[in-house]
Amino acid sequence: MATAHPRDVLLGAQGGQIALPVCDHYCGVEVRMQKSLALQAELMQRYGTCVFDVTLDCEDGAPVGGEVEHRELVLAQLHAAAPAIAQGARVGTRVHPVDHPAFADDVATLVSRGGALFSHIMVPKVDTAQDIEKAVAAIDAAGGQHLPVQCLIESPLGVHNVHDIAAHPRVQSISFGLMDFVSSHGGAIPASAMGVQGQFEHPLVVRAKLEIASACHAHGKVPSHSVVTEFKDKEALRAAATRAAREFGFTRMWSIHPDQIDVVIDVFAPSSADVEHAVEVIEAAVAADWAPVQVRGRLEDRASYRYFWQVLERAHHTGVALPASMQPYFSSPAA
Repeated sequence: MATAHPRDVLLGAQGGQIALPVCDHYCGVEVRMQKSLALQAELMQRYGTCVFDVTLDCEDGAPVGGEVEHRELVLAQLHAAAPAIAQGARVGTRVHPVDHPAFADDVATLVSRGGALFSHIMVPKVDTAQDIEKAVAAIDAAGGQHLPVQCLIESPLGVHNVHDIAAHPRVQSISFGLMDFVSSHGGAIPASAMGVQGQFEHPLVVRAKLEIASACHAHGKVPSHSVVTEFKDKEALRAAATRAAREFGFTRMWSIHPDQIDVVIDVFAPSSADVEHAVEVIEAAVAADWAPVQVRGRLEDRASYRYFWQVLERAHHTGVALPASMQPYFSSPAA
């Protein structure tokens, strides 16, 4: 096989989009945190890679007035997960918004005492790039210069400024906060737009999703789709995840219940036929030292190689088995 890694050959000039697990699971109650972290470790053993993030929630998860105690709970769960994190598990935390009285203490406590273990810090209710600057300054002051920032867009102002937000070098992923976005319009958007069907039909919600996805792809960041609150309806979740992935350009999605995780991973994973085709193209490209080749009667070159390589990356991050010819690419630091 060629010595150059496909990521360096195909994505080096442009940097490529950050590769993250396709599911981001949120939990803010102790028993849910424990179950989620146990499930994450179990699936890592099954698939050989971390297939979903766990984000421990200090915003909606913390009772009003109980923020201090909730931070301690999050830190306890984080440190209990340290052995799994050392093996590649990814655990982040959501803090309060930058203008909330608890924000400064959230960051100072969590980052200073858990920053070496966290995979990311999620900042909600981001409206401007200045909000990101404020968050980054606080994180860095607490010793978290290495920590990527994920953020949540939940207002029309945030959507308006999303390209500036996505351009910030510390921003790794942008999520869409459907419920707050709808409620921030003062009743101008009906409640039906928060449902599993209406959120894909109302023009303002559709526009917000497309703006976020477009900004992320323009700046090499990961667009993460909002939660489906009908968590007991797996078919509704599957339908929403499919539309988010196939029609709206999202490459990651939230989960709020453990039963949703497998569905999200399955929807965002490439099919076996897509993986087989991608392997065939990349093997031919490697054999030709990345010169143009013909595969299945079609001309393939660097542009399509990039696409098919990204299919294989997504397969890896969703636990899809890859043939022996591709496995060395995912057992190195470049993976």
